[in-house]
Amino acid sequence: MMELLIDIVLLGILGIIAFAILWTRHLFVATMLAGAYSLTSAALLVALDAVDVAFTEAAVGAGISTVLMLGTLTLTRRREKAGRKIGFGPLLLVVVTGAMLVYGTVDMPAFGDPNAPALQHVAPEYIAGTRDDIQIPNIVTAILGSYRGFDTLGETAVIFTAGVGVLLLLGRRREEDEEAGTRRPERERDA
Repeated sequence: MMELLIDIVLLGILGIIAFAILWTRHLFVATMLAGAYSLTSAALLVALDAVDVAFTEAAVGAGISTVLMLGTLTLTRRREKAGRKIGFGPLLLVVVTGAMLVYGTVDMPAFGDPNAPALQHVAPEYIAGTRDDIQIPNIVTAILGSYRGFDTLGETAVIFTAGVGVLLLLGRRREEDEEAGTRRPERERDA
């Protein structure tokens, strides 16, 4: 009962932060709220016993993404421009997509059902093999580091490549700004 209460409270906090992000026009505040949203999501994932996903959410969502957004803010304005009026088309698209996603969950097995098809395929082999073959007490760590090691390496390579790409883009912009700052305007050279 206490675990359910914690889950509901964390989910409520996520909803409040999401609405705060939508309503603020100050970009720094929106960036900090996005970081808080990711950190709260990580806490919810820990409460749901998905520690590996929580770690990734905290590192990428609250850490790297927040730093990249703060770096982007140095190149932009502090406040969002006064926008146009938003039509109902995007809202309708979001509601229809959400309804389709909810409809897709109707056929899913109950949460934690031991007879779910996903748990009947390779899960018993992973559970038995973790203890005997790998000798790592945490099953999730054993699966990600051993059975799915190449997949994890590929995901790490993709994240690393994306980070290097962003750094190269920000570095090029900084060089252009420095070159523009070293050039004097025409009027100053003529005087």
